[in-house]
Amino acid sequence: MKVELICVGTEILLGNIVNTNAAYLSEKCAALGLSCYFQTVVGDNEERLAQVIETAVGRSDIVILSGGLGPTEDDLTKETAAKVCGKSLYLHGPSKEAIEKFFADRGMEPTDNNWKQAMLPEGAIIMENHNGTAPGAIIETESAKVILLPGPPNELYPMFEESVEPYLASLNSQVICSQTVKICGVGESRAETMVKDLIDTQTNPTIATYAKTGEVHIRVTANGEDKKSAGKLIKPVVKELKARFGNHVYTTDETVTLEKSVVDLLLANDLTITCAESCTGGMLSARLVNVPGISEVYKFGMVTYSNKAKRRFLGVKKSTLQKHGAVSEKTAEEMAKGAALECKADVAVAITGIAGPDGGTPEKPVGLVYIACFVKGKTTVKKCQFSGNRSKIRESAVSSALTLTRSCVLEYFSKVTFGKKES
Repeated sequence: MKVELICVGTEILLGNIVNTNAAYLSEKCAALGLSCYFQTVVGDNEERLAQVIETAVGRSDIVILSGGLGPTEDDLTKETAAKVCGKSLYLHGPSKEAIEKFFADRGMEPTDNNWKQAMLPEGAIIMENHNGTAPGAIIETESAKVILLPGPPNELYPMFEESVEPYLASLNSQVICSQTVKICGVGESRAETMVKDLIDTQTNPTIATYAKTGEVHIRVTANGEDKKSAGKLIKPVVKELKARFGNHVYTTDETVTLEKSVVDLLLANDLTITCAESCTGGMLSARLVNVPGISEVYKFGMVTYSNKAKRRFLGVKKSTLQKHGAVSEKTAEEMAKGAALECKADVAVAITGIAGPDGGTPEKPVGLVYIACFVKGKTTVKKCQFSGNRSKIRESAVSSALTLTRSCVLEYFSKVTFGKKES
């Protein structure tokens, strides 16, 4: 089945907000085995919105709209979609009661325009909104299913997972399952090259690659008569991907992040960690601290942005800074060693670089970052050259630091394991 996404809102067209709903819905639909050929963003204009919906209904089996279900005059999605589908609106009692309760629970009075949200298309499947006042709706026509979702992500995501996902799954007589192989330390182009033969010959299951900052995710999707039969088709492909990418695969669990895989390694080896950051300003520590259970391994972190801070708190030598500069292999190495010594940590990660947009030179351009990882007396330093704006460079540096840390801890783990076997 073909699915088409329509995101409604002039604020998206103007760039006032980032359209994260499209990315979320695309990924969810792909996991359900739906083919998404078209995505559209349209402003809060009835005529243009109607044209977009008419086109979508004429060429796609499922049309998902997000946004424009609010109480104001420029919220036109529900009214326009109903008109295109030949449906009238009526006051839906349960939705009116839900809106009343929403305001009562907060000690507030609804305004007259709030009842607009309880006016819903006749014959539609109504979806409750447990996080807001705008209910969702599914209009079933002869040619397509038109699904209306609220725009705020904190309302759209749970409604999709609670109501839309089961509905879409019920439309397919076969069960669709997927598993994601998450890879770090391998670039997108190289990863795709390594699996090109599998992609070229894919039928069932299918393989799709997704580039993330510092990572590549490969989703394997199969359909079968039941979950077990679909899983049997996925298993050998995942096994082959593991064989090809080796230790670059950090998980096949959708819920595990790169930072969690690092924390799990530290916990498994009873290792403590500290961070010394310059250009990333605490972003690495923030990602680590976001993982439940981090308190068992995380000592503390230091943001040593100035040369003075690097010298005072990390023991970076004055001669090192004068000879090599703050952004250098030697400085990164001394930062990591100094952090480990200061915190008495088993693992220390240091990042120093030029995030831009200023500060670059021909010898040391913007995007140059050195990352050092100290593990039980051994320090490894990696030189990186990232591109993009300041935010992108900093995010890339953090992802690379996590990847390097994982690699160094795995190396340590390997030596400890082999050592135990030999003894």
